[in-house]
Amino acid sequence: MRAVVQRVDGASVAVTDGAGTRTVGEIIGEGLCVLVGVTHEDTPQKAAQLARKLWSLRILEGEKSCSDVHAPLLVISQFTLYGDARKGRRPTWNAAAPGPVAEPLVDEVCAQLRALGARVETGSFGADMRVSLTNQGPFTVLLDI
Repeated sequence: MRAVVQRVDGASVAVTDGAGTRTVGEIIGEGLCVLVGVTHEDTPQKAAQLARKLWSLRILEGEKSCSDVHAPLLVISQFTLYGDARKGRRPTWNAAAPGPVAEPLVDEVCAQLRALGARVETGSFGADMRVSLTNQGPFTVLLDI
């Protein structure tokens, strides 16, 4: 699993469909916005490991973690984290797991975070989403589990 973790001062995700655009997940104030990509070899155990790492990662103000200050997380699936653009001008997505494999694992990350006591907001898997955030710092970390 791969994650792009950003320390934020507020973040939201909206979904656009035939009925218009609506906000489906939002955190207010300090927290983490996490984009999660899944590859073919990922497992529920890796999802649990990523959740533990996110909950305890000390990147909030004052080197605190979400678990220290009960900060919320906005978790959004993003298969493009496994895009490969080394050759040519079009990325390939071969390393990204297909939806039926990836969706349950992203859901598992969220479930594991909630089991640890986190407040978790999410996007909508496979939807056309718009993510808005204020990156605090700016502070962005890449995680590979």
